[in-house]
Amino acid sequence: MRLFIAINFDDEIKDQLNDITQNLKTNSEYGNFTRRENLHLTLVFIGESQNVSAIKKAMDSVCAQSFEISISALGKFKRTGGDIYWLGVKKHQILSDIYKQLHNCLLREGFSLENREYKPHLTLGREVKLKDSFDREYFQKNIKDINVPVSKISLMKSERLDGKLTYTEIYSKTLYNK
Repeated sequence: MRLFIAINFDDEIKDQLNDITQNLKTNSEYGNFTRRENLHLTLVFIGESQNVSAIKKAMDSVCAQSFEISISALGKFKRTGGDIYWLGVKKHQILSDIYKQLHNCLLREGFSLENREYKPHLTLGREVKLKDSFDREYFQKNIKDINVPVSKISLMKSERLDGKLTYTEIYSKTLYNK
C-alpha cells in the first residue's frame, strides 16, 4: 500500500482551497491539478508499506493538543516540463512538533524517510505551465488566509480507482483538547 500521514480538511475548507485551485487552472495553459476531494496537508510521506501497525503505533505516540494552522502564500517548485504550485502553511510550533514526533518514531520503527527540513505546503497542481498573462501579485492579493482547525491526524492510503488518484483514510489519531 502507498501510505502517508496527513491533516485532512472539512468540506468548507476544501471548497475555499478548490476555488483557488480552479482559479490557478483557469490561468494555466496546462497542468495536473489536485482534485477537491484529495486536498490535504501531508505530514509524513511513507510510500509503499504493509506495516500499518507500526505506523499506527507512531501516530498513537504523538502527544499534541488541537491547534489551528493558517494557509496562504502561493509558491512553486521549479520543474522541467511544468512547475508544482502550492499554498504555504505559516510556521506553527505544534505542527512542527507533530512532524518531529512522527518522523522520529517512524525512523525508530525502521521506515526509510526523506531526511530534509519539513516545509508544510498544500499542492494545488503539478506539471503546471501558467499563461504568459498570469499576474502573480494580483493572484496572491486575492488569496485570503485560510484558518484551519486541526483536531486529528490521519493515515491515508493512496491508490488509483477507475483511473483516478484516490486517498482513503484508514486510521486516525485525535489530538487532545486545550
